Amino acid sequence: MAKQYGPEDCLLVIDVQNDFMPGGALAVAHGDEVVPVINRLAQAFARVVLTQDWHPADHVSFAANHAGTQPFQTVALPYGQQVLWPTHCVQDTHGAALHTGLEVQHAQMVIRKGHHREVDSYSAFMEADRATPTGLAGYLRERGVRRVFCVGLATDYCVAWSALDARAAGFEAVVVEDACRAIDLDGSLARAWQDLEAAGVRRVHSAALLS
Repeated sequence: MAKQYGPEDCLLVIDVQNDFMPGGALAVAHGDEVVPVINRLAQAFARVVLTQDWHPADHVSFAANHAGTQPFQTVALPYGQQVLWPTHCVQDTHGAALHTGLEVQHAQMVIRKGHHREVDSYSAFMEADRATPTGLAGYLRERGVRRVFCVGLATDYCVAWSALDARAAGFEAVVVEDACRAIDLDGSLARAWQDLEAAGVRRVHSAALLS
């Protein structure tokens, strides 16, 4: 029998949305390959939470909203350095919708992030100003969660930031490597794995969790 995870464990499914899929506005290479892996994992977890990028069209992280810039440039904003992205995951668009192949009907919560115009939000726990919480940490604590398993897109941005913030909030954190895919912008994936290891985040393969 496959292993089952109880209420102390939460599968955190991060940004598995159309705009991050092949052909999407901010496509992550092979991003669609995470969907069947996540579906297998979700069957083993009683507690599942989803996140969803949910930007207004005039969001500060979009290159289109900064004259004379191009996507993937970095600019200084009041809260720090910000990568400028192609316009993506705009509220109520097809690109912002969760991938229809996800089979996580038992998910208990969806955290929408990046909906404040003036600040980006990679992490499921804390916005990029590092001051504005999403409320996820409190939600998990009140339900007795001790360990968070992070999957989704992209490994080196929203997944890594979420796992690091889970650790900072006092949770054990695990990144399921084959249930994620990366953008890998200028070495960002290698840096993310270094940061995760330094913070004590475990790196595992889905097969090890299900056997």
